[in-house]
Amino acid sequence: MTSRTVTLLDVARAAGVSKSTVSDALQGSGRVAEATRDRVRAVAEELGYRPNSAARRLRRASTGAVGLHLPATATRLDYYMNLAFGAVERAQEDGLDMVLLAPSGAAGGRIASRVDGLLVIDPEAGDSAVPGLLDAGVPVVTGERYLGPSAGPSAAVVCDNAASLTALLDHVTERGARRPAVLAPSGSSAWATALRATARSWGLAHGVEVALRTVPFAATPAEAEETTRALLTADPAVDAVICAPDGSAPGVLRAAAALGREVGTTGGGGAAVAGPPENARPTGPGLLVAACVDGPVTRGAVPPVTAVDLHPAAYGRACAELLCDILADRAAPDTVRRHAWSLETRASTGSPG
Repeated sequence: MTSRTVTLLDVARAAGVSKSTVSDALQGSGRVAEATRDRVRAVAEELGYRPNSAARRLRRASTGAVGLHLPATATRLDYYMNLAFGAVERAQEDGLDMVLLAPSGAAGGRIASRVDGLLVIDPEAGDSAVPGLLDAGVPVVTGERYLGPSAGPSAAVVCDNAASLTALLDHVTERGARRPAVLAPSGSSAWATALRATARSWGLAHGVEVALRTVPFAATPAEAEETTRALLTADPAVDAVICAPDGSAPGVLRAAAALGREVGTTGGGGAAVAGPPENARPTGPGLLVAACVDGPVTRGAVPPVTAVDLHPAAYGRACAELLCDILADRAAPDTVRRHAWSLETRASTGSPG
């Protein structure tokens, strides 16, 4: 079929499926089984099929906008606000407006009529709005993978969250911790799931029992303080606490101060003290504190808290860029890209800021 343009009908006949199935498989829409989608794409590649972008635009007029779906708790978390700003900035570079979707979501058909594509950030398998978004009939990019069942493919931008928690556990161990604890988030997002699994697997690999406690996905400082107090009271041997939720680290510091634990050392003396207003001197063993999400709270804490910088604004840009690339036929609808993080060591683990 090199003498003429290969059509959808050519691909359908060669793959033994309908023309509409070929269209859905190649565009990442509709309900197409994974095996069928793979076969259709393989046949299309073998025949040299190239989508007609002009015809696609004529069949579906562009709205000039893309949608952004954030977790329900996002409005009070610095991480998601920075991510959203980065996504908006990048979308505007391609002439696209960003529509912030209500946390409860809406019917996929209504959404598809309003936007050209969707960004779905940290999708929870238990979020009833997500399946409709993924099956809305427009290209979808998720920030982290969706772990629930999905009818069609979606692209994704992912971080190696297992590696980031491993780096934190390795770091506190190198600084002298022998009994680390992790305040891991609840929920069924890829981030939360990876952190809980990594805390267990790291402990098994190193022959160290990691004290794992589950806290809300967006735990407040008060919730982190309550959990840390209970943890350190029940298990005084814990000498490092890694807290996952964005903005919760001050609660860990308050709990340490209330229990007379000196932050920044596993021994006695020589480190900054997260002391209460009455300036009571620490009376117990030291405690290292770190966080899985960096931000103003961790940077401005006393002492400053070691944390993983997920570069949220750049992450938002990366998600929007991938969606723009898919809409412009510069990337396939199931592309997966990686996003880099960095470890920022500070005084809360006895490291220079």
